[in-house]
Amino acid sequence: MLYPSIDELTKKADSKYILVTVASKRARQLRENSELQVVRPKSKKFVGQALEEFISDELFHEFPDGRK
Repeated sequence: MLYPSIDELTKKADSKYILVTVASKRARQLRENSELQVVRPKSKKFVGQALEEFISDELFHEFPDGRK
């Protein structure tokens, strides 16, 4: 995968585990006909589209204590 790069993604996420969890949940939503939040995604696959949403700040993870 070329875009978004893993370096850019890990800068935005606290850990790779959180990144994988958020992306997989969003990819499942996209597969079930949820509306895409990125105008022109570069990826045709759901996981890639979810990662593009994450890197463009359309998708984020909120911790139970209120942190983002």
